[in-house]
Amino acid sequence: MPQTKDADPFHAAGDGSNHQGSQPMLHRLGEEVQRFDEMRLFPIALGHDTRIQSCQQLNRINADSIILYNLYKKHHWLMRGPTFYQLHLLLDKHAGEQLELIDLMAERVQTLGGVAVADPRHVAEITSIPRPPNGVEEVPAMLSRLLEAHQIIIEKVRAAITTTAEDRDDGTNDLLMSDVLRTNELQVWFVAEHLVNAPVVRV
Repeated sequence: MPQTKDADPFHAAGDGSNHQGSQPMLHRLGEEVQRFDEMRLFPIALGHDTRIQSCQQLNRINADSIILYNLYKKHHWLMRGPTFYQLHLLLDKHAGEQLELIDLMAERVQTLGGVAVADPRHVAEITSIPRPPNGVEEVPAMLSRLLEAHQIIIEKVRAAITTTAEDRDDGTNDLLMSDVLRTNELQVWFVAEHLVNAPVVRV
């Protein structure tokens, strides 16, 4: 029985008309069904203007947090010197905590009916955190850069806490105050203490 040439699995029909019917329809293109600046309407008893303002603030904070997360991962890999092990573990722990915050804020944007920022190229367009060198800085400079990024985020978080309280967006307000602000403040403390020039012992 002659063998037939296999159909291209990337362009196989997906309408069940042949044996390739179970093949996933890959390389599909579609219309953008919701633009980044558009809001969907969910019955959560918050007005359109309140929801869009909260989404804009959350996305700006989240863009900065995504950059901070990546700074933590990069610096976690690049630590060196006598405190390498302690900082290697600490920075990785902080990165994991930032990743949790990123997910919480993105889900809150979706809950409000917005579109969460995610693509790294989009993040780079809206972040306020300065870009670091591609190479390796001295350890104190890397730690200082983390603290500066935290400060940028905390300033935005405090401003957003004020506006969400005024707008009675209590869900966003609680997230920003209970999770985002407190986590960032605690991480600042842990990193900043590594920049204190205190000897381990005195002789």
